This record gives sequence, structure tokens and C-alpha cells, in this order.
Amino acid sequence: MRILIVEDQRKMANFIQRGLKEEKYAVDVAYDAEKALYLAGINEYDLIILDVMLPGKDGFYVCRELRKKDVKTPILMLTSRDATEDKITGLDLGADDYLTKPFVFEEFLARVRALLRRKQDSKTTILQYDDLELDQVTHKVKRAGENISLSTKEYALLEYFMLRPEQVITRTMISEHVWNESFDSFTNVIDVYVRYLRNKMDRPFQQPLIHTLRGTGYMLSKMPPL
Repeated sequence: MRILIVEDQRKMANFIQRGLKEEKYAVDVAYDAEKALYLAGINEYDLIILDVMLPGKDGFYVCRELRKKDVKTPILMLTSRDATEDKITGLDLGADDYLTKPFVFEEFLARVRALLRRKQDSKTTILQYDDLELDQVTHKVKRAGENISLSTKEYALLEYFMLRPEQVITRTMISEHVWNESFDSFTNVIDVYVRYLRNKMDRPFQQPLIHTLRGTGYMLSKMPPL
């Protein structure tokens, strides 16, 4: 999943970015309102983490503009101010949740997961398809009861497939959600990582689940697409 952090304090932005990357999310960072609106306009994010106190236009302005443009991405607002009025303002402008700094990172991650589940309309952190199981909290992956060890990017790719079972997934969709802003979409990196994933979770088992649709993309399916 791909997350946008909007935070002008670079130390805090780097801290949040590092923690989210360790949780296997793809992360972009904007340090001001202008860059945040630009990135949110050209990329499809699964979550936006938005600080209130930004230079120039503040986080309330960013939130208002995103909702005006019908960007429905969940927004978690951060602030060092604990005033109830600020929370009310943010929520009324369209934010989905509000967290006061400083915060415990475990609580922050729990709120991130809750907002992502809400977007998926799901109450569980366990994704399951056929005999394949992925735990979004522990990041453990099993197939037919056997543990499968995946790299950060392999895990993110598999999670994206499992959130969209039996749907056509194009390379563009993968690049927009699994990789960050610096990704070069003209490389064959996606195909390489799909091959890595197949080697670990398909080839050791009788039934392949990841299928290639030539000229289109991929699909997680029990049967090859017609």
C-alpha cells in the first residue's frame, strides 16, 4: 500500500517514513501544502498522513482542497495542538482521524491499519485466498500451512494481489501502489518481483495462483483466466 506523508519537520517526516517502510508500506513525503496537493493529484494513495502546522497554507487548507477535488483517500491528521476546536475543524473538513503529537508509534500504526481496513471495508487483518494466508499485522505469510519468507517488496506486492483477488491488475496499478514516487515505470522491475513471488508461493505447490495476462498484467486466481 502507498502512503503520503505531509510534514514540514524533516526529522519527524523521516521518523514516520522509516517506521512505515519497516511495516512494508511504500511512502512518499511532501514538506508543504503545494507539493502535497501536487502529489495527491497525480498519484493514487491508500492513506494520507497530514500535519496541521505547515509553512504557508496549513493542513486544514490541504484537507479542504483534497475533499473539494473529490479525493476520497482516508486522511489522518497530526498536530502538536491538543485543542478540541482543531480536532473538530479537521474532522468537519473531511479528515477521518486525528492524532496529537507526540504519539506512541504503536498507536499511530494501529490507527493507520484501522483507516486502511475502513477503506477496504474490512474488519479483519487476515487476508485469505484459497490456501494462502497473509497477516497484515505480523506480516506472516502461509500457504497450505507452510510459512513463506518474503522480502519487503514481495510482501507488499502479494498484499496488493490479495486485496484484489480475481481482478485484472495492471503494471501501472502495481507501480502506483507498491512503489514510491522515485520508481521508474519503464523498467522490468515489476516483472522481476512477480517472478520472485511465484518462485516462493507458487512453484513449491501444485496449484499456481498468480497468472499473467499477456499485454495486460496479472491476476490472483485459482484458475488461469480465459
